[in-house]
Amino acid sequence: MAAPKALHYTRLTSPIITEKSTMLSEFNKVVFRVPLDATKPQIKEAVEALFNVNVVGVNTIVVKGKSKFFRGVPGKRSDIKKAIVTLKDGQSIDVTTGL
Repeated sequence: MAAPKALHYTRLTSPIITEKSTMLSEFNKVVFRVPLDATKPQIKEAVEALFNVNVVGVNTIVVKGKSKFFRGVPGKRSDIKKAIVTLKDGQSIDVTTGL
């Protein structure tokens, strides 16, 4: 059973547009920021439903937050989870246009 479309929007927080993720786009890969509790099958289903593409694989990375000083007060950045989504050959997603 497919999840409602509104749920797919909560699975993908935002695209990550950096120099490294732009280089990955040459290999049919797109990088998204996702919630920490999102699973690989949920991410795959969300990308396929929202962008009408075929997903070959999903790799996830949890980036631990750094300890930093905020206005002289020690603090910690939040942990984030990234998903590197590999698309079928010949398909692409233009993340700069939005949905």
